[in-house]
Amino acid sequence: MPDSRKHRGQHPSDARLFSRSQLPKLQQAVRDLSWLWSRGYAEKSSLKLVGDRYRLQSRQRLAVSRSSCSRQAASRRHLHALTEEAMNGNTLFIDGFNVLITVESALSGGFILEGVDSCYRDIASIHGSYRRVLETEQAIVLAGRSLEQLGVSQAVWYLDRPVSNSGRLKQIIMEVAAQNNWHWEAALYYNPDHQLANQPAPTASSDSVILDGVAQWFNLARYIVDCFVPGALILPMGQLARPAPL
Repeated sequence: MPDSRKHRGQHPSDARLFSRSQLPKLQQAVRDLSWLWSRGYAEKSSLKLVGDRYRLQSRQRLAVSRSSCSRQAASRRHLHALTEEAMNGNTLFIDGFNVLITVESALSGGFILEGVDSCYRDIASIHGSYRRVLETEQAIVLAGRSLEQLGVSQAVWYLDRPVSNSGRLKQIIMEVAAQNNWHWEAALYYNPDHQLANQPAPTASSDSVILDGVAQWFNLARYIVDCFVPGALILPMGQLARPAPL
């Protein structure tokens, strides 16, 4: 069945699965999963073990997985994260789908996960296809306002060429940039994760593969949501597992 959603908001069961009463169990699951990953246990088998222990539904398991990371990964990400002040005058390479889908989800009332590494992530479950929603242009505009506020000199958007409608999203991004006189570029790549993970310049993403390889990164999706989406539904999933600052 084709995707006809006009928003990137909640799935029908999310209000129940991520209610206030469910949060302590989910936080504990994140702590247990992160503990296992920190000790080298396999990701899939660890998630099944934790999910079965807490009797988690599939979307809860997805949320727990996206919120968790090993202590080693969390520490590395903390060390390589850039402050807001460090962005002034910098060029920022942006993992386009990653950032925009999270902001779209926040704008449309979807639950946003705050992970162990302090990143914001969505649970939109988009795999290989992207459909423009009513919040798409607003999300791009808010990204631009955030970059202006941070003093970023140039933004380079990386989009996944194999994802459907990536070419159309590139066109929208550049149209919004032209309307606002923003110094942006946008390009399609078959494997942008690999290129971004090896990018020496500052990169914006919450993708674990990128964060665990990149030299410098900025928590752009969180910055946008915190600054411009005051009513966002943030689930503090990683609080129990978060390592102390180094």
